[in-house]
Amino acid sequence: MAAAPSRILLKLSGEAFKGPEGAFSPIALERIAGEIAPISSGIAIVVGAGNIVRGARSDLLDRVEADTLGMLATVLNALALRTYLEARDRDVFVQSAVSTELTDPVSPRDARRALDQGAVVIFAGGTGSPLVTTDTAAALRAVSVGADLLAKASNVDGLYDRDPACDPAARLLRQVSFDEFLSARYGVMDQVAVEICREHHLPIEIFDFEKTGALRQLAEGRRVGTRIGA
Repeated sequence: MAAAPSRILLKLSGEAFKGPEGAFSPIALERIAGEIAPISSGIAIVVGAGNIVRGARSDLLDRVEADTLGMLATVLNALALRTYLEARDRDVFVQSAVSTELTDPVSPRDARRALDQGAVVIFAGGTGSPLVTTDTAAALRAVSVGADLLAKASNVDGLYDRDPACDPAARLLRQVSFDEFLSARYGVMDQVAVEICREHHLPIEIFDFEKTGALRQLAEGRRVGTRIGA
């Protein structure tokens, strides 16, 4: 078992918030909070907004407009998650790259201070610019707060050489280098985000967040999915 990371940046898709009730599922939020709240090491979170709007896949709006709505939607997810984490006695700070009266502006210095004091920091608003994914925002925030692992939450147990939904012979890859990931152009994570992590020697773990306790195992230094980089 490797040394436990001292600080994790969790990239959490908005899809994780969905349930039969719609975009926000109390059951899903309760489960997410239950996975995050016990983590004693510093943990920051970047939330997506796929449960509400996905800019790259919108047929009703142009990409810039859809991305703008998506950035605002991440604020809704961040505030909802804050409520559930606070109910579990965690101090939570929400910073947003999109200015609102309900959130603080993004400040790496303030975020690091809050993490040092044991709080959970949730980053909303993506990067604040359209045409940029929340994966890229996660890489940028991870570097800015001094995370030593970017944990990419997924609904599969890692990176496969082919789509396992289409090919039952697809093989799970336990570890790939940054260069291997970028040259193969795997679609599970934004290429720009991986480039940023490569430049800053920040390893990425793609893992199944739906597996109970997987995040806790990562925080303990275990590998539970596919490691990109070191």
